Amino acid sequence: MRDGGRIAAAIEVLDDIEAGHRPAKIALKRWSDGARYAGAKDRAFVSGLVLDALRKRRSMAWRMGAETNRARVLGVLKFWWGWDADRIGAAFAEDHGPGALTAGEQTADASLDGAPDAVRGDYPDWLDAPLQRVFGETRAEQGAQLATRAPVDLRVNTLKSSRAKVMEALEPIAPQALDLLPTAVRLPAPDPALRAQAAETFPAFPLGWFEIQDAGSQMAAACAGDIMDAQVLDLCAGGGGKTLALAAAMKNTGKIYAYDADARRMKDVIPRAERAGVRNLEVRVPMEREPFRGLAGAMDLVFVDAPCTGSGTWRRNPDAKWRLSPQALERRMAEQDGVLDQASAFVRPGGWIVYATCSLLAEENEDRIAAFLVRKPHFTVQPAPFSDLITPQGFLRLTPLNAGTDGFFAAILAHDGGQDSR
Repeated sequence: MRDGGRIAAAIEVLDDIEAGHRPAKIALKRWSDGARYAGAKDRAFVSGLVLDALRKRRSMAWRMGAETNRARVLGVLKFWWGWDADRIGAAFAEDHGPGALTAGEQTADASLDGAPDAVRGDYPDWLDAPLQRVFGETRAEQGAQLATRAPVDLRVNTLKSSRAKVMEALEPIAPQALDLLPTAVRLPAPDPALRAQAAETFPAFPLGWFEIQDAGSQMAAACAGDIMDAQVLDLCAGGGGKTLALAAAMKNTGKIYAYDADARRMKDVIPRAERAGVRNLEVRVPMEREPFRGLAGAMDLVFVDAPCTGSGTWRRNPDAKWRLSPQALERRMAEQDGVLDQASAFVRPGGWIVYATCSLLAEENEDRIAAFLVRKPHFTVQPAPFSDLITPQGFLRLTPLNAGTDGFFAAILAHDGGQDSR
C-alpha cells in the first residue's frame, strides 16, 4: 500500500470505531480481515496512525479546526509525525488516498494556548472536575502525557535470570535499565509507522527470563514489602502479571494463591508460572465448591489489583478514555468496595492488604480507602515505599509525568488486630 491508501484506511477505521462504538482493537481487526492485500508494514502503519489519532483526538481537531477523523489524522501527520506539506499533500491526493487537501486544511495551524484544559489534555469534558481534584492546575499537562506513546517495560524474573543477563540478551533492541526498580528494563516506544521487533521473539522470553510488565505495575507489586515465607492471596489475579511478580519476590518460599472472579482471565496463569519457574503457586477458581477453603483469616498479604476504569493506561489503550462514562465509573466504585470488603476477611491480625488500581481518579482510590476504613476501622494506612512518589496520605501515585510509568495508585492497609465494626 502507498501512503494515501494507508491514510484512507486509518480514517475508515476511526469512522468505524465511532459509528459502531467498537474498541479500537476490534475495529482494526475488522479492517485487517477485509484487507488481504495489506502487508505487515501496512497494518503497523494503519494501527499506529489510528492509535495516535485517538490519543490526540481533541487537540488535533482543535488545531485543524474540524471535528472529523480526517482532520485528526491530518493533524497527527502534520503536528506529531512531522510530515512536510508536500508529502502530506501528495499522499492525500493519490488515487486511493482520502482526497486532495482543501485550502483550509493546508493552512490550519491553530494554537492550543487558548484551548480548554480538556482539549489540551485530550480527555472528555466530564473528567475535567475529577482530574482537577487530583492534579489541580497541572491536569492538562498530566492528560497530555497520557496522550503520548508508551515505552515497553519488562520485569526481570529473578527466579531465573538477572537484569544484566536480560539486557545482554536483548542488546539488539537497545534495552535501558530503570532506576525505579532493580527488576525494571525499558525498551523505547516504537515508531508508530513501523513494525518493531517484539521482545517476546527473543529466546530469553520462552526461557522465562522476563515478563512484559509496566514499571508502574511492578512498583505497585513491590508495595507488598517483605513477603518471604508468607501466605499470600492475589484476589484479582487476572492474567497473572502481579502474581508472578509477587512469587518472584517470595523466591518460591511460602505459598501464593491466585484467584479471579472471572476464571477465563486466568487461562494463562499456569503456563506463565511454569515458564517463570514458580513452584509455590496454587490457583483457585470460582467453579470450585469452596474456592477459598482454608484461607479465611490466614493470609499475611491479600493483594487487590482492583477492577477499575484504567484511566492510568490511556497511553496504551487510548480509545478507552472516549468510551468511559460516569455510569461505568459508578459501577467500578461499587465493585471496588465489594472486593475490598471481601479481601478483609482473609487477612490475619498483623497482616495487610495492598489495594492497587491503574486509575488516576480519587473516586476509585482515596475515596474507596476512606469508605473502607469507616467500615473496617481495625485497618490502618501504612506509608507506601518510593517516598518521592507518595501522597501526603501515604499512598503511592504514579503518572507518566511524575514517574515515567503508566498511572497507578497503591495503598497499604494493615490489620491492627481489632474486630470488624459490623
